[in-house]
Amino acid sequence: MSHDRGLPCGTWPSPLSPELCAAGAVSLGFAGSHRGALVWTEGRPAEKGRSALMTWAAAGEPLEILGPNADVRSRVHEYGGTPWCAAGDRLVWSEARDQRLRVRESDGTVRMLTPEGCRYADARALPGPAEGRFIVAVREDHRPVAAGAAREPHNEVVLLDLDAAEDEGRVLWAGSDFVAWPRPSRDGTRLAFVTWNHPSMPWDETQLVVGRLEAGALVAARVVAGGPAESVLEPQWDEDGTLFCLSDRTGWWNLYRCAGLEGPSRVLEPVTRLEAEIGAPLWQLGSQSYVLLSQGHGQRRALVRMSRDARDTLALLDLGSGVLTPLELPFVAFGSLGQLDAHTAFAIAAGTRALPALVTVDLREGAPAPGYAVMRSAGHAPIAREAISVAQAVTFPTAPGPLGEARSAHAWFYPPHLPGCRPRPGERPPLVVLLHGGPTSVAAGAFKVNVQFWTTRGFAVVDVNYGGSTSFGRPYRERLRGQWGVVDLQDAVAAVDHLVASGLVDGERVAIRGGSAGGFTVLSALAFTRRFAAGINYYGVADLETLATDTHKFEARYLDSLVAPLPEGRDIYRARSPVHHMGRCHGALLTLQGTEDRAVPPQQSRDVVAAARAAGCRVEYLEFEGEGHGFRQQANIVRGMEAELAFLGEVFGF
Repeated sequence: MSHDRGLPCGTWPSPLSPELCAAGAVSLGFAGSHRGALVWTEGRPAEKGRSALMTWAAAGEPLEILGPNADVRSRVHEYGGTPWCAAGDRLVWSEARDQRLRVRESDGTVRMLTPEGCRYADARALPGPAEGRFIVAVREDHRPVAAGAAREPHNEVVLLDLDAAEDEGRVLWAGSDFVAWPRPSRDGTRLAFVTWNHPSMPWDETQLVVGRLEAGALVAARVVAGGPAESVLEPQWDEDGTLFCLSDRTGWWNLYRCAGLEGPSRVLEPVTRLEAEIGAPLWQLGSQSYVLLSQGHGQRRALVRMSRDARDTLALLDLGSGVLTPLELPFVAFGSLGQLDAHTAFAIAAGTRALPALVTVDLREGAPAPGYAVMRSAGHAPIAREAISVAQAVTFPTAPGPLGEARSAHAWFYPPHLPGCRPRPGERPPLVVLLHGGPTSVAAGAFKVNVQFWTTRGFAVVDVNYGGSTSFGRPYRERLRGQWGVVDLQDAVAAVDHLVASGLVDGERVAIRGGSAGGFTVLSALAFTRRFAAGINYYGVADLETLATDTHKFEARYLDSLVAPLPEGRDIYRARSPVHHMGRCHGALLTLQGTEDRAVPPQQSRDVVAAARAAGCRVEYLEFEGEGHGFRQQANIVRGMEAELAFLGEVFGF
């Protein structure tokens, strides 16, 4: 039905109900291959957020490997990482409910491998004469040192014996606060991994360590790359024993070859010199942004993901000449890169008009267009293609830098869109401002059901890549150093001001929405500005000092760089914590929180809600039993979206 004279924005007859949105929220992750078969995890909100391990059956149908009772998920660093590993004919996985590793033998029998109190992620089989017997992994040991004693968990690289009846792992490395990417060489004689220490985060400063594996021990381990103000990521061994890694020493994560590993002088030789990122901040262990392709026809190549200005592309890289050949694929975001066979790679890819999919990519020269095949989709987009609002990149002026220099920030703008509908004459649409979590993360311009939920109702949406976001280079990422709660908020306000000045949105009807770090900015927006009429806060940080003292190990010192070290920076923490300033709250607040959240404990949300109520603000609070830092259960996702829509309907009066 066409509404020629227009409909009030917010009341458009959207085809996207909360139930349809949640039903399309299946997530694909941690893709890999084993003996020519794709393996991946599939998060299922309809099954209480369970994560299934999948492959392809001989008949060409997706097949669940472990059965309906398995929930394959790791909680190392709380955010987890690759939770499965294939070793010979065996399959090893981390079970979500107790974090213990199980082993499925070739005959299908399953047995427990590891003890209670330990978590594991990002395991790799150890090649060599005993292939299929040993794996190396990151272990996070939460066991107390004595009865009733508490301590910070220990993060170590361990060697696990799959032939043992039970094995907690033999410690290979325990010399740092954190470890990542344990990668054995292809002959199993050497091991490379990344380390870092408090208060650094892995995108701030890391070191690449290499040692020899001898008789089940790591010997002659030494640092071969990294150090102050350099983030080294993703070590990978080539077939000839060459070690590659990523480094952001130029301001962008580029690919390097490690030379002189056996000699006194060690050098990183650049393979690429791009003003684009190959790599991304380590939030989940095991991420892979490039693949060293197997020999094939003798040409040494890699498949790389290049990210710039919040848009990804794939390219084939000649490791000898450094020449890049972009692959023309209809996607804007990629993850979980890997190789299936000599001519086929795979990735989880997202485009602008469909849900993410696990795709294979034809690497043969002259392969017919489009050169890819969808192997598994996260579902069918619950909306017609012609009803989709496609992201538009916007760059806008924001607050000046510390020396008064002019600055710009970036966002994706989605205009309201539904065939047959338009605003009433003279009406500007209300605006929903989205803020990604992290805050060291990035918002891609890929299709998102939660964006279309608003645009098909007559809202405009802007997804802000505020200072601190990734894929714009290290200097942009470091704008947030010491300035969290300042730069992110300035950029969110500047995005709104730019759109209002352009005549694209109604400046009186602006809501701001975010989760985790984004939720902190939502709360700050209501406490410190009068730009926003409403805020939707998912498990946002309300009290910075409480977060610093009560959060998990991975982020326990994150605020040293984002805000200031404690205790000397206590006044800054108090000045920027929304919970202490909600007395001047302007706008309505909806807060949604999980009871099992370890990153932002529920008490933070309860406190800020109480403070907003005391200030006389319109406040709604929903707490979800059993949910953690990020909602996984379909019923709760639906309930949250229903609450958001009803909340904005009341605030904006439609």
